[in-house]
Amino acid sequence: MCPGIGKALCRKRWSVPILSMEVIRMDTTRAATPRNSRSDRLPAGVYLLGFCLFAMGSAEFLMAGVLPAVAGDLDVTLSSAGFLITAFALGVVIGGPPFAVLSLHWPRRTALVATQGVFAAGLAAGLLGDYRVMLVTRVLSGIAYAGFFAVASVTAIGLVTPDRNARASGVVVSGLSVAMVAGGPAGTLLSHFTDWRGGFWAVVALTVAGIAGCLLGLPPADPRTDRTGGPSVARELATMRKPALWGIYGITILTTAAYMITFNYLAAMLADITALPEAWIPAILALFGIGAFAGLSIGGRVSDRRPHLALLTGASATVLLSVVMVAAIHRAWAVVPTVFLSGVAAFVLNPAVYGRVFAIAAEAPTLAGATTVSAFQLGISVTPVLAAASLSQGAALTSVCLIGAALAAAAVPLVLLDRARQARPAGRAAADAASATIRSAHGTATARVDPEGAQR
Repeated sequence: MCPGIGKALCRKRWSVPILSMEVIRMDTTRAATPRNSRSDRLPAGVYLLGFCLFAMGSAEFLMAGVLPAVAGDLDVTLSSAGFLITAFALGVVIGGPPFAVLSLHWPRRTALVATQGVFAAGLAAGLLGDYRVMLVTRVLSGIAYAGFFAVASVTAIGLVTPDRNARASGVVVSGLSVAMVAGGPAGTLLSHFTDWRGGFWAVVALTVAGIAGCLLGLPPADPRTDRTGGPSVARELATMRKPALWGIYGITILTTAAYMITFNYLAAMLADITALPEAWIPAILALFGIGAFAGLSIGGRVSDRRPHLALLTGASATVLLSVVMVAAIHRAWAVVPTVFLSGVAAFVLNPAVYGRVFAIAAEAPTLAGATTVSAFQLGISVTPVLAAASLSQGAALTSVCLIGAALAAAAVPLVLLDRARQARPAGRAAADAASATIRSAHGTATARVDPEGAQR
């Protein structure tokens, strides 16, 4: 096909791309080898942060279990004692983001130790004081708790490669699910055998153990300086102006309220509608926590690659299971698997939420992470208001499940919108890459000299 000297040039011209493809193939294989051979286990520091969150989170769920005893001992009404729960939630919602800004230039290990120290000190001071002292210290403990939660999430993703961000966040959040299922009930049981303060003193001791663990088990160096050139308040605030981030916060509030409104009234429904013996109710509630563990594990692995699949699956399943719960609550054999699957669906969402937040706010994640914690807490806090609006009108107790279904359904359009937002930049990048390839190929073809034409 290429006579004379043209044949030699043809062979030369086509041999270079073949060699280049071989080099690319060798480089790709070499680059993929470490990823494939890498251990699938997360660093021990990630699990340590989950333990710390378990210790601190147990105090949040413990208060509800000992509230009557607290009211009697402090000589206040039960409704006044309930403000102790509200005070903690208020500290989490409004205090986390400002604390994140104030501690932005601290090394992360220092911030983690400081927040745990403030939390433990506030808890101890409240136990030694009267009602007013405890009310103030509960707000301070809520601020410290939110600050720790936010910094712990950012620290966890700093300990792993970006392709495991959602899984690492899921492990940290799992500490909260352990607190819900085991920490709160165990503390309540301890308080019944000792004094209502006994469970809280145990939380103080576990928090101190967490401080020691952070000092010994976490690196003092802060990896974010290498990645982003150091923290910047301006960059953190600029990141918060991204509309996509607030879309994720909307998803967080709606989905958290969706599953928590059913969970908060599940014990009452099991007692009044299912008519289960009181001894069996904690076991059914524990099934929700077991499902939460499964959901965190599934969600963490799926969300690193396909976060919107996890979000859509979790939200849609919560809609379905909330509606199913209205009928299943009347039969013990039906409510057991429904509660378990509800836990799975609920906590499939959490790693995906954190994965999207840290993907959107990759260069300035601290304030975004703190605001995510506030969004979770806000979702929990609005459930009593929504339930009261229905139950005060004489609606059946199962109406809270339908409210949960509506909230989860409202989150689905936000998930689809976020998926579309993510796809647009990816589509533009692919189009730009294709255009560049075409231009490069056209330039190469133009630059080539026809050997036979050169002879002429």
